[in-house]
Amino acid sequence: MTAVLCERTEAPMMTSEAEVDLDGALWQAWKTLELPEGFHAEIVEGFIEVSPTGRSRHGIVSNRLRRRVEKFLEGSDCAAYQDMNILHGRKVLIPDVFVAPEDLEEALDEDGLGVSAESVALVAEVVSPGRDATERDRVRKRRAYARAGIPVYVLIDDFDGHGTVTVLTSPSPKEAVYAAEIRVPYGKAVEIPDGPAKGFAITEEITGEPLD
Repeated sequence: MTAVLCERTEAPMMTSEAEVDLDGALWQAWKTLELPEGFHAEIVEGFIEVSPTGRSRHGIVSNRLRRRVEKFLEGSDCAAYQDMNILHGRKVLIPDVFVAPEDLEEALDEDGLGVSAESVALVAEVVSPGRDATERDRVRKRRAYARAGIPVYVLIDDFDGHGTVTVLTSPSPKEAVYAAEIRVPYGKAVEIPDGPAKGFAITEEITGEPLD
């Protein structure tokens, strides 16, 4: 496979003084959090969101996806990762799987707290049960990832019909939306259309069969 770079550019965004103050306060609070094992905290749309580690199926699907993406990316300059903070300004997001340069040294922030969103080519979330969890991944984090300019957002969702995979591309940071969307039911393959994982197919081997 031809080596590729996970680099991109992002248009600057204007923020108000109040937003900057809130970002700073949340950032300082987030850095001081001491959570019990099995929980993690993100800063999403003006709130610190604390959530537990996913259930067994969540972990199984996430790991299937990471292993297969990792194999697909062999020979490139990119790799698949889990359980790391993605930083966009003073916002913090923790995707279930993401794709970034294999050598992350230059992508880390100066305090070593996480990876700059500018270096991330793809993020994926496996939706957890519960109204708040589904809204977080389908709505709030969708906007947050688009706002960060991350090129590809994959959503594996057991709770949409009998299970669906949604692939979102062409982010518009200013509007916090993805302009392009492909949505298919479990059992039908869908390929990543852009970036270093272009051509990678999300299939029933990853999602499992359509749910009853």
